[in-house]
Amino acid sequence: MNLTVDDSGTYECRANNDPDRNDLQKRPRIKWIRSQATVIILEYPIIIKQQLTNPGVDGQDEIVLSCNLTNPPSDIKGRVWRKDGADIPGTVDEDNSSLMQHRLQSVDAKNSGLYSCVYLTKPLSSETFQVKAAPGVTTYKKSEHGNEGDVGLLTCKSHGYPPVESWTWSRSTKDGGVEHIMNGTNNRFQIKITGNGTELRILALDIEKDQGEYYCNATNEIGARAEIIHLRVRGRFAALWPFLGIVAEVIVLVAIIFIYEKRRKPDELADDDEQGSAPLKSNAATNHKDKNVRQRNAN
Repeated sequence: MNLTVDDSGTYECRANNDPDRNDLQKRPRIKWIRSQATVIILEYPIIIKQQLTNPGVDGQDEIVLSCNLTNPPSDIKGRVWRKDGADIPGTVDEDNSSLMQHRLQSVDAKNSGLYSCVYLTKPLSSETFQVKAAPGVTTYKKSEHGNEGDVGLLTCKSHGYPPVESWTWSRSTKDGGVEHIMNGTNNRFQIKITGNGTELRILALDIEKDQGEYYCNATNEIGARAEIIHLRVRGRFAALWPFLGIVAEVIVLVAIIFIYEKRRKPDELADDDEQGSAPLKSNAATNHKDKNVRQRNAN
């Protein structure tokens, strides 16, 4: 049944379980039970929407979203555009015009999503657009490092609308080809997918086998995008080299101090000998003078 505005009104239902309830010659022994309900039918607002694509600069197509409210349920107190349920800054106004537009300079993962034109009426009137694009892919790090024998972890995430339907991993080979990686490959690769993200774990990193470029690929109904991660594997004792370098610097510094102190001590002893001999000569001269004075007095 399709309701219309003409179906609005008050409806009543009655109930009675007296066997003689329909006998007009007898007085009913049980009173009728009645209940009423008021039904208000609101005419659903009709919004004519259009999504136009115009050629833009640098090969980027421009998208124009347009809404036209033909039969508002009440006066329009304002309007706003929303993306994924949140108000788009700068689009809120108090205009009562039934026509509203929103422009997107390009269609990519950043601008994709669910857009809504919302009229501030009672109740609210709105219509939704689906702006779709190939997924955007980002990596946690463009370049990852790991030590030989440790577990390597590569991470990718996606954004945009519609959501990613599948993730795949691959890597470049030494001969210039591409090797697809499956979960459990060589019992060393583990792939984990969590909604808009994926992880690749590499067990027991090998400096000869695992170093190189890895690709994480995201696919949705519009297309596919990939991102490259450079993996560098360091030798097992690579982490010790900085420590050994510091130790070597300390040893050299201690050796320099030791040699300097060893060369400085003979010079100090020589200076002490020279300073100690002067008073002895002075005392001898004084004694000699005193002896001469006593001899003169005796004479």
